[in-house]
Amino acid sequence: MFAKTNTKIELLRTVPLFAGCTNAELAQIASLVDEVEVPAGRTLISEGSSGHECFVVADGIAIASLRGERIATYDAGAIFGEMALLDNEPRSATVVSETPMRLLVLDRRRFASLLSNNSSVARKVLRVLVERLRRTENAPVWT
Repeated sequence: MFAKTNTKIELLRTVPLFAGCTNAELAQIASLVDEVEVPAGRTLISEGSSGHECFVVADGIAIASLRGERIATYDAGAIFGEMALLDNEPRSATVVSETPMRLLVLDRRRFASLLSNNSSVARKVLRVLVERLRRTENAPVWT
């Protein structure tokens, strides 16, 4: 596991959702996450289920699939499940650990508290989400 908070901060700095945060903000986020280790083959997220947390990959690889089709690979510094922190909609994909993994886990309650108590972090997270939405809107449509 992580020996120092600095290691968590450095990992969180690589996560696009938190990349614009200051050291103090990253330290605050680091204090809110739980560290977990999972074996290969563990289902972390199930498509259609309710979600209450997101995951940041410290080590290992996870595979996301939608309706049985592989759609993404997550490795160190990647985040997944973050939409569940913002809405109560069902999970949009299934994610399974392909290798043993070390993860940082942030639950919805702690994330909501972070955003409520730190408007600077809230603005930065919203900016990243808007940028993602704009990229999606501008993506070519194939018919």
